[in-house]
Amino acid sequence: MTYNIRNTCAANIAETEARTREALAAEGFGVVMEMDVRQTLIEKTGSDIGPYKILGACNPGFAKKAIAAEPQIGTLLPCNILLRDLGDGTTEIAAVDPVASMQAVENPALAEMAGEVRERLERVVTRLR
Repeated sequence: MTYNIRNTCAANIAETEARTREALAAEGFGVVMEMDVRQTLIEKTGSDIGPYKILGACNPGFAKKAIAAEPQIGTLLPCNILLRDLGDGTTEIAAVDPVASMQAVENPALAEMAGEVRERLERVVTRLR
């Protein structure tokens, strides 16, 4: 089993990010955090890896249910979405596969929710072309 769901979008990273945020909202997710990995690595190591951004997406309804079922699940939240410039005018978009990440937690209630969240994230990722 792979640990992510991915696709390539025929747009630059800024356009892909805007479209990703729209697609996430359509599936009930909001972006609760973002990390510009490129900028962080430039500041901390002097290395430039090119545009590379992580969006932390959260669906409040699923988050509430997950926390009720497993109070420490916050260590695996939110769902990370990676945007990576491929250097040719395209951007890779990849989302964590919640089914794969929840396998570490032996809680049947989470497994069912993870499947639903995965379906939504798959729609987000595959919608972007």
